[in-house]
Amino acid sequence: MNEYLQIVLLLFVGIGAGFINVMAGGGSSITLPILIFLGLNAPTANGTNRIAILIQNISAVSSFKKEKYQDFTGSLKLAFFTLPGAILGAVLAVKISDDLFQKILGVVLILVALTMVIPNKKSDKEEGNNSKVSWTVYAAMIFVGFYGGFIQAGVGFVLMFSLNKLMKLELVFVNMHKVFIVLIYNIPALLIFILSGNVNWRYGFALAAGNAFGAWWAVKLAVKKGDKIIKIIISVVIIFMAMKLLSAF
Repeated sequence: MNEYLQIVLLLFVGIGAGFINVMAGGGSSITLPILIFLGLNAPTANGTNRIAILIQNISAVSSFKKEKYQDFTGSLKLAFFTLPGAILGAVLAVKISDDLFQKILGVVLILVALTMVIPNKKSDKEEGNNSKVSWTVYAAMIFVGFYGGFIQAGVGFVLMFSLNKLMKLELVFVNMHKVFIVLIYNIPALLIFILSGNVNWRYGFALAAGNAFGAWWAVKLAVKKGDKIIKIIISVVIIFMAMKLLSAF
């Protein structure tokens, strides 16, 4: 595949991944295999994908702000607890072998997909943008940071599970916090991948352009259609991922 076709491929893959990442999660389960297919090893594919994730979430945060969905103070408190884990996870990711990384990725994504289909108790109420945060939420953020720094793929599901199930937030507000949290912890994680030489800038920026547009589009649709469209897209993504992963074992 020549250079121009590679860039076009990454641009269109990025649009789909950015849309999926904001609406649900798991977009990196598409982009990582594509980057590996184009010849990158696992750590470099992981690091290159971080450029797209960072720019995608800058676009998403900006779009949510324009739509009057923002709580920077609450998002920043949650994001702060992800930072130590993100640094540790990224350090581990640049040292792990390709085979082990891909095996861990497959197993974890199956588990994440299963947790997302667990319904809330009937007595649970979604409370809009609930500002009450328990210690269990902060503990979950520490794990989110480690997992996001290490693998990233599927971290959106982990965050949505944590914020929706533990804080009882509506899904639009879940996604609002999610994109901000992922933006913050990906800054130190990306720096670690850059310093270790595990970034392909050409592929990263091509993918990022698509991710940014997909993220912008997803925010507009999420705000307009609300929880209903988000739940439909989550269900479709989970079914697709489960079928893909189960067929690989």
